[in-house]
Amino acid sequence: METHVTAKTGPLSGLKVIEMAGLGPAPMCAMLLADLGATVIRVDRRTPADLGIQRPRKYDLLLRNRDVIGVDLKDPAAIELVLTLVDKADILLEGFRPGVMERLGLGPDVALGRNGRLVYGRVTGYGQDGPLAQAAGHDLNYVAMAGAIAALGRPGQKPTVPISVIGDYGGGSLYLAFGVLAALFETGRSGKGQVVDAAMVDGVASLQTIFLGLLGAGMWQGERGNNLLDGGAHFYEVYECADGEFISVAAVEQRFYDELLERLEISAEQIGPHTDPHNWPKGKAILAERFKRRPRAEWCEILEGTDVCFAPVLSWGEAAKHPHLQQRGTFCEIEGVLQPAVAPRFSRTAPGAPVGPKEITSRNNTAALEQWLDADAVEALRRAGTIS
Repeated sequence: METHVTAKTGPLSGLKVIEMAGLGPAPMCAMLLADLGATVIRVDRRTPADLGIQRPRKYDLLLRNRDVIGVDLKDPAAIELVLTLVDKADILLEGFRPGVMERLGLGPDVALGRNGRLVYGRVTGYGQDGPLAQAAGHDLNYVAMAGAIAALGRPGQKPTVPISVIGDYGGGSLYLAFGVLAALFETGRSGKGQVVDAAMVDGVASLQTIFLGLLGAGMWQGERGNNLLDGGAHFYEVYECADGEFISVAAVEQRFYDELLERLEISAEQIGPHTDPHNWPKGKAILAERFKRRPRAEWCEILEGTDVCFAPVLSWGEAAKHPHLQQRGTFCEIEGVLQPAVAPRFSRTAPGAPVGPKEITSRNNTAALEQWLDADAVEALRRAGTIS
């Protein structure tokens, strides 16, 4: 039997959020709010678009912990339904190109005209204005433009293509969530809503704040892979072990570095002062040779839990089985699908366990709307065919 997502515990319990179905950053933001207890309703198409990454619903993890309805946004009755939800919402999230929501009749002027306390969250790659506001793009493009990719990679090699955690989810989802909650806090004082424009290029630029400071101080070189925190230093690097697996060390501070050399049985004189970049190539060669002597498991026995700033390089499956992450419950399984547990943790208002993504069905449409509208209104929508 299909069930809807019931009222949840968590610090955002009681918050009502509308999510206009899309890809990437907006769904992740909606998931974060829902994970922490918000009542989120996802407004999707009757038949979700096939975007080349379709899979059974339970594997579409960004859609967990919330209800979903399927409607035809070309139908004026469906638009009126969304506006009725707007009347009751605290936050609306959308991730379309600028102007799409306005053309649907759901733009911020209309929505805020209906609900003056609404926080209207918008996330795009390039922002709501500027020469590229209407340009198509994906995470890779936004991260490239904001300067991050130029800093990723090895000397003399092309920039590394990162998985889409930096732009979509770091610069997009997290800044959208931060923005809408900050705006909601201000609404509590002023009684007025507003629009939050979360551009991934802006978020990625913000994430690089410390590095721009280092660059300005002359402490960061332009060529990637030659700096303290980008793999240039021998004490902040990934090394291969005897079994072909990898480990990481990040012994930046002197006392951590001293302990690393002691446990590796390497004298400091072999390398020289560790903060001198001229000694880094020599240090890398010495550490690489030493780490190749033992398999990863042995290095974990020797170094894990010490002050050398060490961790094995684990796959997702291995990470879920690591004793520390197991003890903390960092990962969980929902309907047999491995996924991250809710984060962060709260001492008093702990959120509940996640609920898997919901299918678009008649039963789920009805159950979702019953948390927002009275039963007669839901029945009228069903009879009119506005919800399938």
